[in-house]
Formats: sequence, C-alpha cells, structure tokens
Amino acid sequence: MMRAAPTASDTVAAPSLDAAKAAVAEVLQKEEMMFDTPRDDGFGAQDFRSSPDATEAPSVPPQSPAEVIDAIRREGLTGRQLRMARRVAQKQGLAPVSDYDAVRLLREKGIDPFKRSNMLELVVPDKTGLDDGETAKTQLPSTVSVKPSLPSTEVITEDRRASDIMAIQRDIAKRRRRRATLLAIRMMVFVMLPTFVAGYYYYLVATPMYATKSEFIIQTAEPSSAGQLGGLFSGTGLATSQDSITVQGYLQSRDAMVRLNEDEGFKTHFSQANIDALQRIELDSTNEAAYSLYKKHVRIGYDPAEGVIKMEVSAADPETSAAFSKKLINYAEERVDQLTSRLRGDQMDGAAESRIEAEEKMRAAQERIIELQEKLGVLSPESEVQAIFGQITQLETELLTERISLQQFLANPRPNQAKVSASENKIGELQKLIAEYRAQLTESNANTGSLARISGELMVAQGDLAMRQEFLAAAEAQFEAARLEANRQVRYLSVGVSPVAPDEPTYPRSFENTILAFLIFAGIYLMVSLTASILREQV
Repeated sequence: MMRAAPTASDTVAAPSLDAAKAAVAEVLQKEEMMFDTPRDDGFGAQDFRSSPDATEAPSVPPQSPAEVIDAIRREGLTGRQLRMARRVAQKQGLAPVSDYDAVRLLREKGIDPFKRSNMLELVVPDKTGLDDGETAKTQLPSTVSVKPSLPSTEVITEDRRASDIMAIQRDIAKRRRRRATLLAIRMMVFVMLPTFVAGYYYYLVATPMYATKSEFIIQTAEPSSAGQLGGLFSGTGLATSQDSITVQGYLQSRDAMVRLNEDEGFKTHFSQANIDALQRIELDSTNEAAYSLYKKHVRIGYDPAEGVIKMEVSAADPETSAAFSKKLINYAEERVDQLTSRLRGDQMDGAAESRIEAEEKMRAAQERIIELQEKLGVLSPESEVQAIFGQITQLETELLTERISLQQFLANPRPNQAKVSASENKIGELQKLIAEYRAQLTESNANTGSLARISGELMVAQGDLAMRQEFLAAAEAQFEAARLEANRQVRYLSVGVSPVAPDEPTYPRSFENTILAFLIFAGIYLMVSLTASILREQV
C-alpha cells in the first residue's frame, strides 16, 4: 500500500504542530524548574506535582463517586491541574460535571491527566476554515469559564499568611506616613506659619501701649418725701441704671471721640511715626477711621449688679493715657449734669408758672370785690342787711304799739275821732316804711340792684378770693420746694478709682495673643477640614 503524498496544507500544519509541542514542552520545563526552585512560593513544603503512583488504585477503593471526588479534593490539586484534567477528559470524549469529576473519570479509565504525553496530545492543529497559503495558528488550552461551585482548594500556610499580613501592614504604615506628612505640611502652612507671623508682630513689631484704668459710679439724691418703694431701690444700681447706660453709650460715641480730638489731640497722638502701621492713622484721616481706632483703645464696661462703670484708656505713653481718661471722666460728669438739668428746669418752670397763675387769679378776685363795692356803694353787705333788719324790727315794734293804742281808742263807747284818725294814719305810715325797707332787701334797683343780689355777688367774690389765696399759698410752697430741689444736685458722678498713669506697658500681651492666634487658626483649619471631608464623602 502506497503512502499518499503530503499536501500543501499538511506541509504547513506539520511545522505548526511541532512548534506547539515545543511550546508546551518549554512550559512544562519551566513548571518543573518552578517546582524545583528553593524559593518559597507561599505553599510551604506542599508539592503539587503528579507522583508516579498517582494513578494507582488505592488499596481500599471508595464505595461511591462522591467519596472518590472528596478524596481527590483532599489531594490539594491546583486550579491549573484541574483545568488540564477537564480538557483531557473532553479530549477523551467524557462528560464530567466538574473538574474533580473529570479527574475521577480519567483515573477510572486508567489515564493520568498530568502526564506530559497527555498534555502534548491536547495541542491539535485546527485545519478547518484554512485557505491555501495560510498557516495554522498554535491553539493553546483555554481556561474553562465554568466557576466551581465548591470552595477553593488552595491552602494558605502560616508563612504565606504572615507575609501577606506584613505586606498589608507595610502598605498601611506607608499610607499613614504619607498622610501624616501631608497633615504636617498643611498644619505648617495654614496654622504654624500664620501663628509665627502673629507672634513676630506681637513680640517685635507691635508698639507698647499704656492702659489707664478708672472706675466711677452715678449716684442719686432722692428727696426725704420719697415713698417706701422708691427708697427700696434708692441705694442700688437699679435706680441709676438708665443714666449709667446712657453715659456709657456717650463715652463710646463719635461725639466723645470728636471732643477728645479737639481737646487733647487724639488723631495727632496716634499719627506719630513711632507707632506701628497697624495702630497708626494718618493725621488727615477721616473721623470713621479715627473712631475705629478709638473703639479699640477706649474700652468701657458697665456692671449692672453694682452700678459701676469701668473704663480703660490706652495710649502710646502713660501721661497721654491718664490725660485721655481724666478728660473722658469730665465729659461723663457733664453728661450727667445735662441729664438732670432739664428735669430741674422743668420743675422750676412748672412751679413758677403755677405761682404766677395763682397770683393773677387772686388779684382778679380782689379786683372783682372792689369793683362790686364801688358799684353798689356797699362796703359790707352783712352790715347793711343787719342795719335794715334793725330798722324794720324797730318799725314793727312801733306799729304794734300803735295798733294797741288804736284798739284802746276804739274800745271806748264814744271814741275820739281825731285820735283814732291820727292813730290809723300813723299805722299806715309805719306799714309803708316797713314795706320800703323790705323792698330794699328783695327788689332790685335801677342802678345798684337788690341788696340780696349785691350780698350774693359779694359773697361769691369773697369765696373766690379765699380759694385763690389758698392756691397761691400752695403754689408758693411748691415753688420753694422746686427751688430747693433745683439747687440740690439730683444726679452726680462719684469717682471710685481715679486714673493713674502706669509705669509699664500693658499691651501687647505677646504670649497670650500668640496662643490665641494659634487657637483661632487651628479652629479655622479644623472647621475647613471637616467641611471638606464631609463634602468629599457626599460627592
């Protein structure tokens, strides 16, 4: 039987097959060298190479396939060996359900899947789909994509675990060192450097300032007629709290700054060349700039429990500081006087107006009485009435006597007509006189009017005069009391601690201010870092 001549495709495929087998042999040689190397590969002394007796049947065969698979799993085969066994089983036409089942089926057929000959047989040239002139590509075994449903068989030794832990620790330490370095750099840039600049200013640049301290209180002089409730708070700071707060506000106002500049030269003092740039102002600066500096160097506090106003004035030299403090105390005393002067003026004006009005009304009542007396021609209506009543009484007595005499004349059998007529005429005259006198009391005259009306008008005028006299007396008493209160100082300023020029500079407090600057910058950095971390985590 003659052998067929090789075709072109067979000629091309033969070198490819030889090359694939050579590649697999090189891989196996490297694997053998890898297993022979003395370096630790993480598995300790465990050897995963197939032994010559790997395919030998055990002395006591397993009773079931599950026991056989469990025994194969305990052998500690690698994933590469299991994938190779599955490919050999598929080459032999077997249908394993898992990699371990492939090893079991191959061993039942008497095939060792880990022999080199079996591995070389896996390399089969793929001639399908090749055209003329194309060379067949080497087909290496592909990884089975089926994931095992059982736990991994890889055994981690203590040495490998220790080396992994040490590597993780080294990585954590490296990251910690890098973060600590970055944190230190940020702290130096954002906290320590600004603190150093602040300390340099406070220790070497800032101009020493001398502070003069003083304390004063506003007291009140309450009258002795004050009520019990008024006397309860008269000795406390509650009685003058409004005045103290008003004085405090005035000393911290622009008005006080302008007066201090006009009297003592506030701007001129703080525009000197020996004062540092942060505390110095220009000589022709605005009042707003001077007022901002004024609020920093004039500090005033009020204690409502004791009613004491505490003032601290600082300047570049002690004499100027004491002069500023004394001048401000004078301003406060003037303000207190102005607060009470209006009250005293209002009291005096009210009392004087009441006195003048009462006096004018009393004079008008007196003029009314004099006018009535001159008009009526009656000095005293009571005496006139008494005189008329006396005359009427006398006439009535004579009338009664004459009537009795007439009755006696008529009692005679033959009365004397002349005497009877004379008696009757006298009785009639007496009655007319009595009627005229009574008419003077009740009937009004064309010029003067009735005596009763005259008496009533005079009595009313006299009563009005008496009342106006009482009002005038009360107004006089009120005017005298107001004059006494006005002469007495109702509010006055009492200095408890007099301003004394210091002999050592009070500011700047270099150490305290430097520590405060450090705390402020550290707090700002902490807040910004926390905010940035929260935002970064949210993003």
